[in-house]
Amino acid sequence: MPAWLKDAVFYEIYPQSFKDTNGDGIGDIEGIIEKLDYVTSLGCNALWINPCFDSPFKDAGYDVRDYKKVAPRYGTNEDLYRLFAEAHKKGIHVLLDLVPGHTSEEHEWFLESKKADRNQYSDRYVWTGSAFQGIGGHPYIGGEADRDGCYMLNFFKCQPALNYGFLNRTEDWQMAPDEPACIETREAMKDIMRFWLDKGCDGFRVDMADSLVKEDDENKSATGAIWKEVREMLDNDYPEAALISEWSNPLLALKYGFHADFYLDHHGNGYNTLIRDNETPGGDHSFLKKDGNGDIIRFLNDYLPKYDKTSDVGYISFITCNHDTPRPRRTLSYEELKVAYAMFLTLPGVPFIYYGDEIGMRYLEDVHTKEGGYARTGSRTPMQWDNSANKGFSTAPADRLYLPVDPADDAPTVADQEKDPSSLLNTVKALTALRHNEPDLKADAEFEVVYAEKDEFPFVFKRGNLIIGVNPSEKKASATLPRKMEKVFEIGNVHLSDASLIMEPQSFCVLR
Repeated sequence: MPAWLKDAVFYEIYPQSFKDTNGDGIGDIEGIIEKLDYVTSLGCNALWINPCFDSPFKDAGYDVRDYKKVAPRYGTNEDLYRLFAEAHKKGIHVLLDLVPGHTSEEHEWFLESKKADRNQYSDRYVWTGSAFQGIGGHPYIGGEADRDGCYMLNFFKCQPALNYGFLNRTEDWQMAPDEPACIETREAMKDIMRFWLDKGCDGFRVDMADSLVKEDDENKSATGAIWKEVREMLDNDYPEAALISEWSNPLLALKYGFHADFYLDHHGNGYNTLIRDNETPGGDHSFLKKDGNGDIIRFLNDYLPKYDKTSDVGYISFITCNHDTPRPRRTLSYEELKVAYAMFLTLPGVPFIYYGDEIGMRYLEDVHTKEGGYARTGSRTPMQWDNSANKGFSTAPADRLYLPVDPADDAPTVADQEKDPSSLLNTVKALTALRHNEPDLKADAEFEVVYAEKDEFPFVFKRGNLIIGVNPSEKKASATLPRKMEKVFEIGNVHLSDASLIMEPQSFCVLR
């Protein structure tokens, strides 16, 4: 386990929307380098950068055309190497986004695989034995290659599935995971990882980590075997490199070698009940919404079994949101966000802040889809730095921007919030500083629920010798403490009377 993960607070950067330094309307690597001091000031000491590799950008870079080449719109490979070096000087680790399950349809491997004549890459992707033989239960494409076969998709039409084999095989064209062609696929992916690790990358966030071996069993054992092999490579050759999964099943992901697994917003799961429970009959019952009247037990019933079974092998990562989900400002006010982020940043595991969430950037509802974003596009708009043209993101004309900036008169900016001691941004800075300064708030510190009752507030939990109280509601709430304590940190108003904790509406506290 890389030691640095214990104190890591990640900042996710969507590179095309973060900072444009050459005036072409698209963010670039130089822009990330320029803003590293801001990342440090925020209290983040690690970055996750969404795909920055060469791509046709039909899925915002998750359709990789060349895994070893930086997309020219972002800069050069040398620029990325320099980003690693400059980040390291400031104590920042950098993860790249690995997309192992598929490539672009324009990748050299796929262009060769489509050919009628057998070659080195004929079995690099999943193909049927005939152009008239489809793939039951999976999306596929036929009739677009000289080769006599249909190929499987892993996501959009532009993303053919790489061949890691099939565990349960029912067709003669399906290969076992241990066949030479499938082994070559995973060795190619390991080669890509080594390439970037040798250049200074500190690890990878893995896209669709559970999507490798097809027709796997319910425990994803064949896919898991591949990740265990990757973890062995890292432990032997790159022991400080981190591997973080987009799986949202820590019982499997951490078992198979990932150091951390995202707690994603899946409808009905624990995370969903905290800030996005807006599909429940009767309105939004999110626990962290002031008038949601949410139930913390719904969260704990999902989270605790996962935490209890995995806390000794890896971390569960809470996110403010990410490039695939609506921004939390869509449903939560600034004051609600302060309490929400306070909870995320004091729970166990390795937290991730999505760029712009720290100032409460909005989810823009009416933005036209860009690069396969569709409903996700509203969370991918340019970072709002100041009140100059294009909110300081770019000097390009507004009609040349990657996406439009928030047009509202009260669109939040870094510059405005830095001046306001009570802003969301300064609250986040205070929370990350607290997390770094308190050993009992590190990723692996002890966690125990102290008070949690159905349909009641507050939620109180223990981290080492600290007690954390969370009252996101509109009501005053109280709980009995195990002993007399003193305040270390508070949001809103919190009162201590002997061994009683009294929390005013929308408040949070850390006690010692």
